[in-house]
Amino acid sequence: MVAMPGKERLSKERIIDAAARVADRGGINAVTMRQVGSELGVEAMSLYHHVSNKDALLNELSEWLFRKIQIPNVDARWRDALSERAHSASEVLRAHPWGLGMLESRPQPGQSQLRHYDSMMGRLSEAGFSATLATTAFATVDAFVFGFVLTESTLPFDPATGAEQEYADEVGLDESEFPHLARTLGDLFSSGHYSFGDEFSAGLTILLDGIERRLLGE
Repeated sequence: MVAMPGKERLSKERIIDAAARVADRGGINAVTMRQVGSELGVEAMSLYHHVSNKDALLNELSEWLFRKIQIPNVDARWRDALSERAHSASEVLRAHPWGLGMLESRPQPGQSQLRHYDSMMGRLSEAGFSATLATTAFATVDAFVFGFVLTESTLPFDPATGAEQEYADEVGLDESEFPHLARTLGDLFSSGHYSFGDEFSAGLTILLDGIERRLLGE
């Protein structure tokens, strides 16, 4: 097919990027061959020369996400590797929240996903993790990342704007009925610097501390 003058040639990469833009605006359910074609200014049938069907397109989107998540340097210590990957994954998923339902949902893992997992398992194995502990540690950190990003994306306020205290004030807790919660919130906001987003690093540190204790006790 000859490219029309002034029009960029259609490719698998352009199609996947367009599908990601559609998902960013409307969620993963908005990704259809018709919508992606519209995003590119072409008929949906044109996409089938590059992507066989919608399911194949979703597989490619999952791979697109995995390529965006940083794989730590081969010389990184296991703790640094898990931490760096967790922070990278959270940044990617915050930017593309539709990915929460994508990364582990595809029935056939792609090459990027497999290389990603193989690299992380290698770091943990070289650090002395048993197969069981490596699998548990990796899955637990991922569960923390996914759960935190999901919680953050569904909060009734925007944590990026520092609206935590404003929201707490609007709730207006009765101290006589909820004394422990009221005291906790009072302590949190007393410094004037509390941010829900900071809980990610703090929680990850607690999690990695537990994994380290388990590793040393094996």
